Parts: sequence; structure tokens; C-alpha cells
Amino acid sequence: MSLALANRPRLIEPGLLRFEPGTERYRVTGGGALVVGLVPGDRFILTDPEGGQRAEVAAFSLHGQEDAAALGLSASGRAVGINRLLAGENEAAKAIAAALKARGLPGRIEKAADIFQHDSRAGESVSLTVARDCIVIVHAAGGPMAVSDELPPTDLIAVVKRANPLKQETPALPEPLAEMKFELHVDKATGRAYEVKAGDCIQIIDVAGRQCSDFLAFDARQLQAGRERSFDMTATRTLTGYVYPGPGLYSKFFDQDLQPLLELVRDTVGRHDAFGLACTAKFYEDAGYPGHPNCSDNFSNALKPFGVQARRGWPCLNLFYNTGIGAQNAIFLVDPWSRPGDYVLFRATTDLVCASTACPDDIDATNAWNPTDIHVRVYPARNNFSRAIAYRMTPDSEAKLTRETPFHPRTSALTRNFTEYRGYWLPTKFNNHGAVDE
Repeated sequence: MSLALANRPRLIEPGLLRFEPGTERYRVTGGGALVVGLVPGDRFILTDPEGGQRAEVAAFSLHGQEDAAALGLSASGRAVGINRLLAGENEAAKAIAAALKARGLPGRIEKAADIFQHDSRAGESVSLTVARDCIVIVHAAGGPMAVSDELPPTDLIAVVKRANPLKQETPALPEPLAEMKFELHVDKATGRAYEVKAGDCIQIIDVAGRQCSDFLAFDARQLQAGRERSFDMTATRTLTGYVYPGPGLYSKFFDQDLQPLLELVRDTVGRHDAFGLACTAKFYEDAGYPGHPNCSDNFSNALKPFGVQARRGWPCLNLFYNTGIGAQNAIFLVDPWSRPGDYVLFRATTDLVCASTACPDDIDATNAWNPTDIHVRVYPARNNFSRAIAYRMTPDSEAKLTRETPFHPRTSALTRNFTEYRGYWLPTKFNNHGAVDE
């Protein structure tokens, strides 16, 4: 007797949603918006999963002219919700404003088409075919809701089915969090150095997922005086009590003089490494690969213009590097947890000289056996990004950042001790009051 096993699809990217080539899926959060570019023949499908959620849709030509007709729509309504969002000072408003500015679109939208109304059914959807090149803005209309109201803004799902899917080696970069000072791309197996000012935020993005990025930061003033002061992980672990800092109370990286250099504001992965050096030439030589590119040499070359002394091995923060210590006190590594577009966001507490690499290790699981690129964005100090980690309800669901509860303005005035619980920051204790008062 012979036993035939059914052919099953092979899992290529663990934890990623599986779509047919050319399919893109976006979640438009309630009260938020999406900006996406479309070309002729693309299909744009908008779904209201919960029902009762009005959508404002505006479209523009590549020259900035209103063009809802490119989607077969009539922009007969006023874009009240979109403009209310753009006029806000929150992170969603700044991100959408930056996306419009990057595409040469105005900061105020005059007209929009209404899709769905408050009587739409759960799961109702519309499918639109794109007639010509355009840029589309979708807004899940709604804002802060009174306790007595019954129509909270809910999410919309936008799916784009590309008429001519492009085969890309790496996914497209996520939208910026706000207007940037500058950005730079770190090609695989290379490193780059850059300067940031106190208060600036540094976003380090894993473009394709499962790719490590070693990171260094020096106090720029100390460096000008001839003293190299980078963050010291032994000092950091001693002061924080953590293997590596995370968003929240214990978020600072300290140097050898126990002075803070960086604060970790956001982390969508939560698994990095701070035990060993950046990969070295000796590591590859011992493994039988003499002459292999390595992060330590890439650091030394990138930092040479800043007067930093070269080293054969650099202690650093290995972002997205999935290591741990086993019961036998042995350091082990497995594939990184990071997925395309995952990032960490730092805030500089002083002027810094930084360096980032895209690790070239292709001989073990450090980069899932396939080194790819890293992208760095720097945002000006005026941005006040929320502190957050990311969580997923299921392995293949989209990541959501930690949010503040409606009570946060009151509780944050009473304590700085907060912990993440089911996607929200909740106070753990109120200092100097005691259990009875709490």
C-alpha cells in the first residue's frame, strides 16, 4: 500500500500574511488616514469590517489636481474629516501631513467623496478600478467621542491589487512618522556614520525583516575634546537592571561616565542583543571565510572622518539580533523576530555621532542566512513621539503600538511608574502614598 501526502504550501516568511503577488493590504485606523499611489488598471477595494463607519476618499493627479474621477468617484462632499485630521497636532496628523508634502500635495483638501455611511453593514465593501495615475487619501471619519455617543470611529481595510506587480527584492519602506531632517540608506554588508542633535529622534528600520543592524553612538562634545565616550552596555545594565533598555521607565543608554546618551522611545520587536561585539574579521576567519566583510571594520571606516580610533572589535547594540542565554550560561542565537518595516526609535539626550550597519553575516541564523538593507531616518526635536512597544493579537496580525488610556493625563501627573498591559500603559504604583491611598 502506498501513501500519498497532499502537497502543502511551504512557509517562506514566518508570521507574514500570505497574499498573491501584487496584493497590498492596509489598515486605516478609526479617525486616521492612508495615503497610497495607484496606477492604471489597479483595483482598489475598501471594506468596512464592523459597519457604520463613514469613509472620506480624496484623489489627486500626480500634478496635484483633484481627480476623484480616476477612481470613478465624484468628489461632491467637503473633506471635513481629512482637514480636521491635518489640523491636529498628534502623531497621526503629522505623519499624514508629511506623506502629502512628500508627494507635493496641498496641506488642505477641498473636496472628497463619501463612501459608506453610518448605516453601512458589517463587511460591506466597494471595489474601484483605477483609470489613470493618482494619489489617494482615505480617511476613516471620526474624532474624539463623548461618553453619550454611540458611533465610535472604527477601522477600515484597504486592499490594492496591482495590475502590473513589480518584483521587488525588498518591500517598500513604511511612511515616515513625521517630517524628517534627513534619511540615509545602509546597503547590506556596509555601514554609515551620521550626526544628530540633542532631542532629535533616530528611527532605524529593518527594511526586509530578520536583518541585524549594529548601532554605535558617541557624545559629540566629548569626541571634539579627543575623548571617545560611547554607550557602555555593562554600565547600562548595572543602572537599569535590564539586559537592554526598553520604552518606559528604564529606557536610557549610558556611557562609561554613567551619563545618558540615548533614550529608547519605541520598539516594535523587543528582542535585540547587547552581550557581544559587532561581528569581526576574526569571527569569519575562524569560521573559514577570510576577507569576509564585517561590521567592526565597517564601523571603523565609517567613523574615520570623525577622528574615532579604529578597533578590531566594537562593543555595540546589536539591533534585531535574536540572542539569549541558556540554562548552561551559553549564548545562543536564532532567526531575528523583526518583520519588514519593524523599527526602533531613539531620542538623543545630547549631540551625538552615530553609526549604523547592515550586518553582512550570511553564515548562520543572525540574518536568517540572507543579509538585506537597513534604513535610517532622523526627525527634528520638535516631535513628541509616544512611548510604545508593539504587540500582535495573533502571529500574522498587524502590529499595534501601546496606547495611553483616557485617564493617562491624570495618572501621569501622580506617578512615572507605568507598565504595558494588553496594549495600554497602566500605572503600577503611586509613590509616597501607600497601598491605602492607592
